[in-house]
Amino acid sequence: MQVPAPFDYERARSVDHVIELLERLGEDTHIIAGGHSLLPMMKLRLVRPQCLIDINDLTELDYIQENDATLRIGALTRHATLLASDTIQRFVPVITDAERVIADPVVRNRGTIGGSLCQADPGEDLSTVCDVLFAEAVIRGRDGERVVPMAEFHVGPYETAVGPAEILTEIRIPLRLGAGSAYEKVERRIGDWAIAAAGVAVWMRDGTIDDVGVGLTAVGLDDGVAMHTQEVVRGREPSEELYAEAARVASRECDPMDDQRGSAAYKRHLAGELTRRALRRAVERAQA
Repeated sequence: MQVPAPFDYERARSVDHVIELLERLGEDTHIIAGGHSLLPMMKLRLVRPQCLIDINDLTELDYIQENDATLRIGALTRHATLLASDTIQRFVPVITDAERVIADPVVRNRGTIGGSLCQADPGEDLSTVCDVLFAEAVIRGRDGERVVPMAEFHVGPYETAVGPAEILTEIRIPLRLGAGSAYEKVERRIGDWAIAAAGVAVWMRDGTIDDVGVGLTAVGLDDGVAMHTQEVVRGREPSEELYAEAARVASRECDPMDDQRGSAAYKRHLAGELTRRALRRAVERAQA
């Protein structure tokens, strides 16, 4: 039976207490909420923290709020809460789409959006979703808060902009008129990591796609953002011809690898087809 290496344990009372503990205990300290990504890595001894800080009592980080044309989501908000939220479904249905295909009810009941984003796994769904929504991450440390665009939050596989004595506290999503969004994913079995997935958000004005975010999951894009595909779509009128062109560009833009989930050619095909489907659904939602 695989078990983690020995570690100390602290239960945080507040965000300030978390920061104090991180400063005092040093860089070999990890924050834990759901633990569905961290604990398996600890069991395999891929991660060996000296101490875990449990933040499950920090209910001030568990919320979904819409105000000042911004959707604010606390970092401790559970996947199940996001999935059940009418506010999320109304304003950013791409999150609802993604939550439906994240893991299983056990994981969704305990896992958090903050934990998913901070894990920074290249196959993780919500990172792509936040990219296409042009979200921002709020990070707090001793010197106060700083706001980081999601495009700069993930600095590499399993690496984020969160510093050693900092904590992700909130995700902010700008709300704009004429919005529609969708997420499409193919997996080997229910709840598995993606073979490939695509997220799209569009903002329509006067019958054209005024702005767009396109992201691809698990197909080898460095930051998950399909920049060339966005350039092709932005400023165009929606049509089946445009959807097909976006699919071709997305397929060429990604750089997947052969692995147990499928060949690189298969993943390229999926990236294109899923981009086509997500773009079509996003436009339909914006026009509804």
